[in-house]
Amino acid sequence: MTENIENVDVVVETPAPMTAGEMLRNARTTGRRKREIPTIAKQLCIREEFLEALENGQYDVIPEPVYILGFARNYAMELGLNPDEVVAKIKQEMGLVSDCAADDDEDVSACAMPSIKEESWAKVAFGKAYQFVYQNWIWFVGGIVAIALIVFAIVMLSPSKTEEVSAPAQVVVSVEDMVKDPEYKQAVRERFGTDNRAEAKIILQANKKTGEAGTWVEVKDARGRTELSRVLMPGDVYYVPAKGTYKATFGNAGGIDIWVDGKLAPQVGQEYKKVSGVELTPERLMKTAK
Repeated sequence: MTENIENVDVVVETPAPMTAGEMLRNARTTGRRKREIPTIAKQLCIREEFLEALENGQYDVIPEPVYILGFARNYAMELGLNPDEVVAKIKQEMGLVSDCAADDDEDVSACAMPSIKEESWAKVAFGKAYQFVYQNWIWFVGGIVAIALIVFAIVMLSPSKTEEVSAPAQVVVSVEDMVKDPEYKQAVRERFGTDNRAEAKIILQANKKTGEAGTWVEVKDARGRTELSRVLMPGDVYYVPAKGTYKATFGNAGGIDIWVDGKLAPQVGQEYKKVSGVELTPERLMKTAK
């Protein structure tokens, strides 16, 4: 007896990839080590509502993108996930990654960064050279002083001189010896705006309330030109230029200590509160001080 078996097409549905929030929730609630959000929030020093927002994909609950990505990275590492994969998914969900960056088959050369497109190569090279000199200025100053001392010694000790020449006095160029910093609440991690250090009356320092993600700080002059725009980690200090008028924006106002002439000024805002248009003058910053 012969049986006729018709070919039947079998359709296998591929499950949709999990979102970043689903990956975090799944890692927390499944497996042998199930954990509660309040417990993790205490360990990471991150608010419970922020962790819940990450799991639910409600990124608008968290003040700034830098906090979203920082909290997500710490949360992923705590749950044993790949933090780079989670952060990459969140960037795609928030539209922070261009389409060409996500397609491996496309020509990467067509996806040049906008800043490079807009600037000439000469300008980019000059900017990199300026940044290198700016970051290592003390070594350049030391080299110039050393060369000056050598030339001075050669001229003064030349055989054509008949008079006895005394040894030149020691030249001290260290900024550390010339400038005395205030008594910060925590050790300095890194310094920014050091060319303003000798005359700065106002100093900003990120404190421990910023957490591991740090706090975003932007300082602009009266014409709107940006003097500083970066995330300051706990301990980082920035010396505000003494000349001119400047205003600041803090992503986490409670995470910044402001020192005016060596004295700690009142807080300009609460923790995790974004504050804009803070006028960086001694009169404004100290007006509420007792």
